Amino acid sequence: MLQAIDALPDIPAAELPGVYLEVRSRVDERLKKDSLDASGLMLLRIEDAPVPGGAEERATVFATAKGIEKLRKKVEQFRTEDTPDREKDGEIVPGRPKNADLVQSVAAITEAGLRALWRSPPGKFPGADVATVWEVWLEPQMTEAFVAAAPNYGVTVGADRLEFPEDTVVIVQADHNQLAQAVRRLGGVRALASPTITADFFDGLPVAEQAQWVDELAGRTTYTDNPDPGYVTLLDTGVSRAHPLIQPALSVDDRHAANPAWGLEDVKGHGTQMGGLALFGDLTPKLHQANPVSVVNRLESVKLLPDAGMNPHHLLGAVTRQAINAVEQVGPRRRTFTMTTTTGEDTPHDGAPTSWSTEVDQLAAGVSGEMKQQRLVLVSAGNTDNFTFGAENYLDRCDHEDNEIESPAQAWNVVSVGAFTEKTVLPNGEPAQALAPFGDLSPASRTASWSSHWPNKPDVVLEGGNWALSAMPPPMRHGWLSLLSTHHNYPVRSFTFTFDTSAATALAAKDVTELWSDYPTLWPETVRGLYVSSARWTQRMRAHLPAQPNKGHYTPLFQRYGYGVPDMARARRSASNALTLIVEDTITPYGISEKTGGDVHNEMKLFALPWPVEALRALGNGDVTLRVALSSFIAPNPSEASRGVRYRYASHNLRFQLNRAGENEAQFLARISKAAEQPDGPANDEDDLWDFGSNRRHVGSLHIDQLTCKASDLARRNLLAVHPVTGWWKSKKLLDEGLPSVRYALIVEIDAGELEAELYAEVQVAVEALIAAQAAIAV
Repeated sequence: MLQAIDALPDIPAAELPGVYLEVRSRVDERLKKDSLDASGLMLLRIEDAPVPGGAEERATVFATAKGIEKLRKKVEQFRTEDTPDREKDGEIVPGRPKNADLVQSVAAITEAGLRALWRSPPGKFPGADVATVWEVWLEPQMTEAFVAAAPNYGVTVGADRLEFPEDTVVIVQADHNQLAQAVRRLGGVRALASPTITADFFDGLPVAEQAQWVDELAGRTTYTDNPDPGYVTLLDTGVSRAHPLIQPALSVDDRHAANPAWGLEDVKGHGTQMGGLALFGDLTPKLHQANPVSVVNRLESVKLLPDAGMNPHHLLGAVTRQAINAVEQVGPRRRTFTMTTTTGEDTPHDGAPTSWSTEVDQLAAGVSGEMKQQRLVLVSAGNTDNFTFGAENYLDRCDHEDNEIESPAQAWNVVSVGAFTEKTVLPNGEPAQALAPFGDLSPASRTASWSSHWPNKPDVVLEGGNWALSAMPPPMRHGWLSLLSTHHNYPVRSFTFTFDTSAATALAAKDVTELWSDYPTLWPETVRGLYVSSARWTQRMRAHLPAQPNKGHYTPLFQRYGYGVPDMARARRSASNALTLIVEDTITPYGISEKTGGDVHNEMKLFALPWPVEALRALGNGDVTLRVALSSFIAPNPSEASRGVRYRYASHNLRFQLNRAGENEAQFLARISKAAEQPDGPANDEDDLWDFGSNRRHVGSLHIDQLTCKASDLARRNLLAVHPVTGWWKSKKLLDEGLPSVRYALIVEIDAGELEAELYAEVQVAVEALIAAQAAIAV
């Protein structure tokens, strides 16, 4: 140990949190464990290993700088100090070197590699130079820091987590070097393992054992007692109340049907699967962990699909309206309407409105339905047919024009949900491989193939499972690559596989409803904007971009993934953080000219943004990112004359613009007024600074873009305008009957990385000034 401890590196406290050590005992001796698990030292694992002549103990220890210094001190004491002499049986026994039990038991101390942290069987340790999936066991208090910083080392961190009393487990994808760098630089890792617990494990259990797992989970689950809870309102096949995990969240009186003649039970099973996901998410990690589970959502069920046959195509919009009317008879509630049924009979629609998508747009905008109110609606993107897949790159098939998103998911006002996947682990020896790579599009997910004329869909993607590809196509679903949810035929079965964009949409409904429950006074338009704006593309998705992407290179990403995978932590932070400005307001977009009597653009809203000017100037040339989302529900007009003309489909169209550095208010307003009259004109200089640009941003009813610039430049760009461009409401005949006003939500976020805390205080002081500065300005 004397030479080993001398050879250990010094730890720069400012750069490394500590160092992982592998400590080996002398042959057939035991390490002094207490001394390896003390202040500054954390004993992570210990095991016996056979060696020539016997066995040795091997311990993995995480040592901080203070821990290393403590070991060095113990060695120095061993060298120079003895324990006091003591008397035994009337004789004086000379003292021994201090810390002799520790020092003499150790044969070697070296800096540990990844194998020293491996807790699965040795044969499952991943091969070198290949990106693979790992379980990373983290100290709970270090989890957020590790998850945030790991991508800097090429480590992709999955969304699912397991919570145990002393560990948090995340799934990552990385090769040896990437993970080793992250572990060494970030710390907080307690163990590494091979992911093994999948949906297949629980679904394959005997009936009685499945019921025991249900009872165990139910015993540590608490359901909301909030008197004003958020509801996931499933427009599906019905939901079974027999399942113990669902019954506490679904009242007998909260099951309905679009047709009063239909029964309320779920005889097909799909709705009950969605209900389990909307309450718990994927059951696999919930069953595998041991911590308490809190369910904050409640369920409402409206049977949209008959038990036998299908709804006639020409009645799909009417049946959807009847379903919403039926559930809203209960009274006002904070509802997330969730529809995971689509039709291929409208294909190809090329992104243009259909009767069903238009009726869904009307329902969301509150111009249809018995209750005239805005509604938050989620719709699945529709699923691909695995039998049409061959040996080519699966993304080529997903991107094909005859694989476009199914109606009504192209509706402007809804959150359209596609699927990606992080499920790539198959059993050892399986003669197949996962089709989609970790973090990329689920093969089941349909995409937008149309031009930017209509809004690209989906808006976001969530976990939808993966397919297994063997030597001969087609690829097939696989239990290891699926999600797990509640079975409608309990107690005959407790669990069932679930997958595809339906599962992804139910997961999104869970997220959205929880977010809305955290901030119950927000409008549906605002919740939609917050949730979608929180999404980001995964590292794998961004890998499809060139090194220096231009605006056109982003098009395939939007067509496949929308804005990416939502981040609930970011959405909640945006809703509560003063560095994110949320404005809910109304605007009267069109009016009658007093001079000419013709229809004109009537109003724009101008905001003097409460930038932390001094703090931004202090950052100088440091980069900051500005992200803006503008969300409004349009009233649709699907007449034949409006097809192919987005300004004729939407009742109103809103845009946002930011002033240029050095551009004063008068110059800014003059430029915006001109742009409002020429919505399809050439992009201006400002457009070049935005990542996505006007071609992407100026479609649909949800507009999101971001720009990165020097902090000192952003300090001078403090004027943001919301203004109208042409819509079908801009008609003198209509305006003579009254000037309609509409609601909109504006979400503005500064991301200054780790410098946010310094910016926060100055923004907080300026928020009141922002409210006072808001004004309605005649155009």
